[in-house]
Amino acid sequence: MHTPISTPASALQPPRYPRAVLFDLLTALLDSWTVWNAAAGSEEQGRAWRAEYLRLTYGCGAYVPYEQLVQDAARNTGLAASAPDALDAHWHTLPVWNGARELLLALQPHCKLAVVTNCSKRLGHLAAARLGIEWDVVVTSEEAGFYKPDPRPYRMALDRLGVQAQDAAFVAGSGYDMFGTSAVGLRTYWHNRVGLLLPQGAPSPELQSDTLAPALPWLQAFGSGA
Repeated sequence: MHTPISTPASALQPPRYPRAVLFDLLTALLDSWTVWNAAAGSEEQGRAWRAEYLRLTYGCGAYVPYEQLVQDAARNTGLAASAPDALDAHWHTLPVWNGARELLLALQPHCKLAVVTNCSKRLGHLAAARLGIEWDVVVTSEEAGFYKPDPRPYRMALDRLGVQAQDAAFVAGSGYDMFGTSAVGLRTYWHNRVGLLLPQGAPSPELQSDTLAPALPWLQAFGSGA
């Protein structure tokens, strides 16, 4: 006689998705690092340029034209004026991280999907189109009037979705997002693809991984409070 194999109670529970999932775009879903490095001429110069851009972005708060910040950061790090032009010219080639499209397609039947990105409206919507899905909402810093991690871009996305923060989740690409999502009350998964350090003073994400693979089971258990 075979002994019946018992199934854990948790396995019998149907998925309990959030009503909406919000995504950082340029680091959580897209590999913008590669395009910045190519425009700069090397990984070292690209990293320095990107770090200076981030410093300027998080320092200004209220929206300053994205393209201007990119140009200022290039000048401050000694890059030629052609570098920002090269970045702009190759923006439409931003690579999609492995697993990003698969995750979005798996979520789409169950959740509203949104982008919250530190970008101009022109470049943000162009980048969002790289994922090949129909987004419910795309919020750029230009449209919100402020750069993340100011809470206003996240709140604008939630308002447009008609969803409360407690019923939504956020997939971050930068540790700085944790300042904003914690202020708004969004549970957060950090897709830390390139192994960045959590900024000093930033709250910890609920879950962190260098891939998107654990995001789906985490979101499927959202309603259980896991």
